[in-house]
Amino acid sequence: MNNVPNLQEILINIVVGLINQLVNFIPRLISAIVILALGLLVAKLVRTVVKTILSKVGIDKIGEQLNEIDLVKKLNTDIKVSTILAQVLYFFIVLIFATAAAEMLGVAALTDLVLGVTNLIPKLIVAGLMLVVGLFISEGLKKFIINLCDSFNISAGRMLGTIVFSFFLVITLINALGQAGINTELLESSFNLIIGGVIFAFAIGYGIASRDVMANIISSFYSKNKYREGQVIQIDDVKGEIIKIDATSVTLQTGDTITVFPLQTLQTKKVEVF
Repeated sequence: MNNVPNLQEILINIVVGLINQLVNFIPRLISAIVILALGLLVAKLVRTVVKTILSKVGIDKIGEQLNEIDLVKKLNTDIKVSTILAQVLYFFIVLIFATAAAEMLGVAALTDLVLGVTNLIPKLIVAGLMLVVGLFISEGLKKFIINLCDSFNISAGRMLGTIVFSFFLVITLINALGQAGINTELLESSFNLIIGGVIFAFAIGYGIASRDVMANIISSFYSKNKYREGQVIQIDDVKGEIIKIDATSVTLQTGDTITVFPLQTLQTKKVEVF
């Protein structure tokens, strides 16, 4: 009978142990709350100061240029770089104080979680910078392609520019995700397969569709030194004065009418110069 445990004594020991743990935990909890409150106060103060300074140095001009990009316009949002950077810094400072508060509580799982999020912030900042630079480069390439096609009178310039913009932006996005610590191997493989198929199909289709245009463009290099505006020429039975020569065609003033010939005609037809 003496070996039978005293249930009342066991319950008392459990309750006393819980009370002791609670008594030891309450000061740590209060300290953690104070640290977190102090962190929020410091973060708000730093956010306000940084936002004011960045606004005065004119960093928001970058945001204005971003807002002019067609893709950003479609998102119907107004990007202010000073606000974004100040907000990121705010969260970073809060997380630093949150890490200290978690360590004060002595909960290992919570501390590891907060540390993981805190360490992710610099990676996200670098990824964001990569995405912004990628947007500017993509938009620059798009405008270059459009202007180049316009100079050769290629009507599909905007479509080609959009394709180049999307291609480079997707590459930038994949790299940014990789910088943020996200596994992009499957995404890269899928993108490579898709873009390879699209380029192959587009090259064949567009090459067939634009062979006449390319023939005219090539003819312009052979004809630009032989013919000039103001000359009177005859192509087969059509005689007139050259009033315009561009990258793909030659325009003749034939009496009261205007006749336009593809430039390749100057290479394939009999031409008399007067």
